[in-house]
Amino acid sequence: MKLRANAILAVAALICLIPAAALALSPYSQDFEAMNIADGGALSADGWLVFANVFSSGGAYLYGYGPFPAPNGGPGFCGLATGEGGAAQGAQQLNVYSDYNNGDHAAGNLIEANTFQEQTVVAGDVGSTWTFEFDAKLANLEGATTALAFIKTLDPSAGWAMTNFLTVDMTTTPATWNTYVLQIVIDPGLVGQIFQFGFSNTASNYEGSGVFYDNVDFYTGTVANEDMSWSGVKSLYR
Repeated sequence: MKLRANAILAVAALICLIPAAALALSPYSQDFEAMNIADGGALSADGWLVFANVFSSGGAYLYGYGPFPAPNGGPGFCGLATGEGGAAQGAQQLNVYSDYNNGDHAAGNLIEANTFQEQTVVAGDVGSTWTFEFDAKLANLEGATTALAFIKTLDPSAGWAMTNFLTVDMTTTPATWNTYVLQIVIDPGLVGQIFQFGFSNTASNYEGSGVFYDNVDFYTGTVANEDMSWSGVKSLYR
């Protein structure tokens, strides 16, 4: 929905310099406008997945479950929303929240709910820089709930060890739309690893956890939009 003429032209020029067949990581762009909000499989059909990790109130890891196709609506993980956008966000947005299907909320355990896209790194990706850009605004995040956006890499050959975890804190994002950015350079050690980008929240006791997202872009290059927020600028240097 946003006008990004300069950024789009620059990204297109960068993409032309890299043979498409050499890249396993693929650009992704979604403004959620064309999705059928009544279709429970709308998000999963677009490649969105969910995964949860559960911790005790003291932070000890208890268990995880997933990945599963992302639901569109209902009490768990995510769903399309309407009426929350400004001129740049249009009619439909993505609402990401906790898995309230999990009864461990009532036990005081911490439910980390992740909604994300997943790809795989290959040798042709080495040396490229990838940018994850998105708009966000606060929904109903409450109490001790925290939220973040992330780029994550996981090594299947090392017991799914997490080798990168780049984040932007969404816990204090305002109730007005802002643009945020994360970037990563693909080094040789990442070849064969799982690459994820998306959104997460950690909640307990059924506290509110929603954050709205829109204009999700994942692209190769280091182009910065003119409308980048100060929070987004700072995220480039974490």
